[in-house]
Order: sequence, then structure tokens, then C-alpha cells
Amino acid sequence: MANYLARNSLGVLAPELKSALHMTTQQYSYVVGAFQLAYTIMQPIAGALVDRFGLRIGFAMFGLAWSAANMLHALAFGWLSLALFRGLLGIFEAAAIPSGIKAVAEWFPARERSVAVGWFNAGTSLGALIAPPVVAAVAIWANWRWAFIVTGAVGVIWAIAWYACYRPPEQHNAITADERAMIAADRPATPAARARPREILRSQRFWVIAVPRFLAEPAWQTFSFWIPLYLATERGMDLKQIALFAWLPFLAADFGGILGGYLSPFLMRRGVALIPSRVAGIALGAVLMIAPGCIGLAASPYTAILLFSIGGFAHQMISGLINTLSADVFAPGEVGTANGFIGQAGWIGGLIFSLLIGQFADTVGYGPLFGVLAVLDLIGAAIFIIFIGKLTAPTPAETNSAKELSA
Repeated sequence: MANYLARNSLGVLAPELKSALHMTTQQYSYVVGAFQLAYTIMQPIAGALVDRFGLRIGFAMFGLAWSAANMLHALAFGWLSLALFRGLLGIFEAAAIPSGIKAVAEWFPARERSVAVGWFNAGTSLGALIAPPVVAAVAIWANWRWAFIVTGAVGVIWAIAWYACYRPPEQHNAITADERAMIAADRPATPAARARPREILRSQRFWVIAVPRFLAEPAWQTFSFWIPLYLATERGMDLKQIALFAWLPFLAADFGGILGGYLSPFLMRRGVALIPSRVAGIALGAVLMIAPGCIGLAASPYTAILLFSIGGFAHQMISGLINTLSADVFAPGEVGTANGFIGQAGWIGGLIFSLLIGQFADTVGYGPLFGVLAVLDLIGAAIFIIFIGKLTAPTPAETNSAKELSA
């Protein structure tokens, strides 16, 4: 929540920032791109650092750093300085998803992971949901600079609380020996040696997850960074109207992430195997993504908001289950690194698509671009269905991670 509240502050303030800092739509896309490029490069590095130093201290330090970077946005005096601060934010926020997935891998057995990821993913949507009213309220009460300071301060409070409270199961006083054994028995087997990044990148199961993530992520980043600007330029909404309506897709996204998480164990209780139960939810979400693909046909802004909301629901169902798959098929000691590379693939897709929006939104309009998002998710679901047999976890019999991964 704290991470996405800070991240989505830019999108909420985009119409005002374009005026205050004299930015064009293309320059705004460069500001968004600075965050995306930094985040893209840093995700596997951040995941590896959290694997190396542990969740407690690693995640807390990243949280403090991204909060400070968000506050620095208040010092921006043009689009270049805003892009610089945005890049810093991307560097440090890159630890969020790999760290969350690592926490799920540490704490939950396989049958509960999709539910845990669904609730964890709901935090991303909830942060995005509260951003429009909170950021707009602070900007109206004070100014846009204070909005960045306030949203950054929330992250500082969270980072302190995380460091004070988080412990892995092996060190937590409240967990019983039976609970520890249940979690450990349901984890992917730990290889004899932790897989190196090159070995992870050579594994087939990595690419089966990474390519659909590359195709799915543009939708979420478009929702996060471009909905307010779309509503202002295409639908004529002002900041107050955006505050009233722009949070609804993220509320729907909360429900999508949570219900998608429960869908997998629901199917498993009816005889569907673990991996197919994840893929079934991803395929359902991809079909629902046809709705935001039709936004260009919407007659009113309220219909557009409804279609965005269906898209938010669908995307978070897809996102949560894709992230869960990385915890299913990679051992806990390497899942942060693996999920970081998977996230990097997604953010490359998001970066490319945001730059395309910056290039073409003012000429061809947003409608055709939203249509492309639906097609990308359908292709990603097809890849999972075709290559589902490649999504296998390491087994206890495997004694050398390098041999297993290159095989």
C-alpha cells in the first residue's frame, strides 16, 4: 500500500504537473519511462540483495530509500529534474514485489500461496485506490509538492514497522514446530547450490512465466500512470472529478487479486492440479481483459470507468497468479532473484508500451492502444496453456541446481 501510494501520486498529479512544469505529453512519458527503466534494471538486483541480506533488513532499507526518493519529487522544477527523482524512486521501489513474493514463499505452504499473494497483491491495488482522493486532497489543501512529501512519509512509518515486526518462521516466537514442519514440507526442494542468475535465465520454467508477464504488465502500468491523464484529456474531467472516480478500477483490482487467489484452491479441491489451477485463473483474467480493450467504444466517461474497473479486476487476477507461480517453481532461497528477473521482463513490456502511448496518444488516441492491451493478455494466456508442462518445481532427488536448470 505504501509503495503504490507513492508510485501512483505521479499519475494523479499528471494534469497539474503538465501545467506547473510546462510538460508535453511526450515529456510526461519520459518521466514515466525514467521510473520504469530504473525499476526494470533494478528488480533482479533488488531481489538478489534481499535474498542475500534477508527480508527483514533488506526490505526495510529499500522502504526508507524509496520514501526519501518520493519526497524529493517536491523539489522538481522541470520535467528533467522530475524524471531524475522518478528514476531514483524506481531504483528503490523495485524491491517491493520480489520481497513480497519471498515472504509468501517463506511463510505459506503451496495450497495457500495463491491466497496469500492475492491479499498481498491487494495492497498494491489499495495503495493505488487511495492515491487519487488522498493525493488530490493534499494538493488542493496545500499544493502538489506537499502531496509527494505526505505520501513519502507513509513509507517511512511502514519501513520502521516492518523492521520491528517481521521475522521468518524459523525465528518467530508464535509459530509452533508443527506449523514450521507443514510449511517446510510443502516448499520446492532447495537445490544443493543456490542457482546463479545465469542458471535461472537458462531454465525453461523461467521463460514460460517471464514472457506472459512481459505481455501482461503494460496493462497495469497503463492503469497506474495514464488513467488520470486519459480522463482529463479524453473525457474532460478535472482534478476533483478524477479524485471521485479514478480509484474505482483499483478497488475492482483488489477484488480481482483476492478472488483470483481463492480460485486456485477452489479448483484444487475439485481435482485440478496445482499448476493448472493457476493457469485456469490466468486464462479467465485474459478473457475479461477484453473489456478495457473496448474503452475506445465507450460513449461516456462512466462507461469507460466501468470498463477500466473490469480491467483492474482481470489484471490483478492475472498478476497475482503469475507471481504465485514463481513461488511454486523456485526454491525460497532463490525466489527473490527469480521473481526479480520475471518482474524485469514485465517492466520492459510496460516501459515500451508507455513510450508508445507518449508517441501516439495525441495522434491516434488512447482507444486503439487500450485494444492492444487485451490482445497481449490473450497471447500470454495461450503461452501458459501451450507450455504448462514446463512449469515444474525442483525435486528432492536433484542435487545440482546448475544441471537441473540447464536441463
